Amino acid sequence: MRDPGPTPAGGAGGLPAVGAWPPRTRWPEPLHRAVAAVREALAGDGSCRADAGPGRAGNRPRGLVALSGGADSLALAVACAVLVGTREGPRFGPIGAAVVDHGLQSGSDAVAAAAADVARILGLTPVTVTRVEVARTGDGPEADARRARREALAAAARDARPGGAVVLTAHTADDQAEQVLLGLARGSGTRSLAGIPARGTLPGGAAVVRPLLGLTRADTETICRWAGLTWFEDPHNRDPALLRSRVRTRVLPALEDPDAGLGPGVRVGLVRTAAIAAEDAAALDAWAGDEFPRLRVDAPGRDPRVVSLDLDALAALPAAVRHRVIARAARAAGGQAPPRERILAVDALVTGARAGGTSAGPVELPGGVAAHRACARLDLIPCLPGP
Repeated sequence: MRDPGPTPAGGAGGLPAVGAWPPRTRWPEPLHRAVAAVREALAGDGSCRADAGPGRAGNRPRGLVALSGGADSLALAVACAVLVGTREGPRFGPIGAAVVDHGLQSGSDAVAAAAADVARILGLTPVTVTRVEVARTGDGPEADARRARREALAAAARDARPGGAVVLTAHTADDQAEQVLLGLARGSGTRSLAGIPARGTLPGGAAVVRPLLGLTRADTETICRWAGLTWFEDPHNRDPALLRSRVRTRVLPALEDPDAGLGPGVRVGLVRTAAIAAEDAAALDAWAGDEFPRLRVDAPGRDPRVVSLDLDALAALPAAVRHRVIARAARAAGGQAPPRERILAVDALVTGARAGGTSAGPVELPGGVAAHRACARLDLIPCLPGP
């Protein structure tokens, strides 16, 4: 959270203002979709247990909204509060909120406190505010802040409920479109083009779900207005020095310009690309997962940490599956996920086996693993200590 900018409708002291809660008016259409998405996300995560009761885990929050005070996260908080207030609410509630103050700009503590106040008015419980120190790692301010935020949310999830609460984040279809466009610009593969997954994990294994990926920012603002909420605009969301901000405020609008660009519908097309890529990536990953144990061969007398694969059978696989098997083997040998350039270098050992005169390696991989071609095997060898 950074310095609060102007809010769309103002509010006393610049803080979010809440009208009578809950409103007596009919739900807007986006709220119906948001509530249904939250219900599906929590139910699908196995968070709804029939053994809820006083003094048991059931009176602890099953979910925690990652709340920033922006329109997206406030709309998610509204959807959670509305769901808890329905007839089936006890099955899903209580739901709390976790506010992370990055402390990157003056006034961030006031923004965090105001967001927490709104969560309490909506009836979310418990509501926590955590101030974090954003360590500079050289990866850029956005990546550093994200890392600190994820660690804080993971800790909040562990503290909220035995076994960990589910963290709900408010990524929208607009975020998805931006992510896919960034992946295209980087020349990324299918998994990256799949964009932001609907489910994932935080450091330490805490579950995270993203129920608003089917809603747009316009939808979340509609929900906030219905709830009588104003929201904070982060000035850095419009800062052209930040790559994602440029994509949001300049690149996508230029692409959707009806005269100079490709016209309306680019965002929708990018979101559709993410959905298709996610299906393809899941299928290829599953295929590689089946092939990896089939291709592993024993190498008598070798250190058990060495991963050996049948060379001919590996070479016979389609490239997309073969590359995934190589990446799995590198990780199984104690290394890290290799970048594409390193995977292609290992792949050359495999496909060049019958070419004659080609190198047999080694190819150095991240995490201290080296790939060698030996006889009819591809060996992934970790850096082993000397005798």
